[in-house]
Amino acid sequence: MYKVAILTISDKCSKGEREDKTGRIVENLVKKLPYNLVKFDLIPDEPDMIKEKIISYCDELKLDLVLTNGGTGFTRRDVTPEATKDVIEKEVPGIPEAMRTLCLGITKRAMLSRGIAGIRGKTLVINLPGSQRGAQESLEAILEELPHGLDMLLEKEH
Repeated sequence: MYKVAILTISDKCSKGEREDKTGRIVENLVKKLPYNLVKFDLIPDEPDMIKEKIISYCDELKLDLVLTNGGTGFTRRDVTPEATKDVIEKEVPGIPEAMRTLCLGITKRAMLSRGIAGIRGKTLVINLPGSQRGAQESLEAILEELPHGLDMLLEKEH
């Protein structure tokens, strides 16, 4: 079982102005595989808060996988990729490349996601889009292969 956190990043959801449907979609997908959801948090689009949560998940809770959703678009408040870059040690460009490539076959809007993926310690961090459909399709594009990557990261035998 991999230990997972889901972090929804949304000003409107954090203020109670909108329901966090995207986070619940991500949660339902994660439950289908050998993942144990340890944390589920909802915060506004604040870079320092995003960094603090990711660092806590990686360094204190020692989780295996952190899935963020939201803050990957073009608005001034969309800062999730930048906050993530500030705290990861290695980028994993193949994951967002795969998400965008596979999702481009569904919608051309996939090219507008700026999400990244990277490693901090022994934790894989992946930014998903904030839209329900975008998060679902992106995660479905990579979910099957994540256990292999996590096993490598955790140095488990194959």
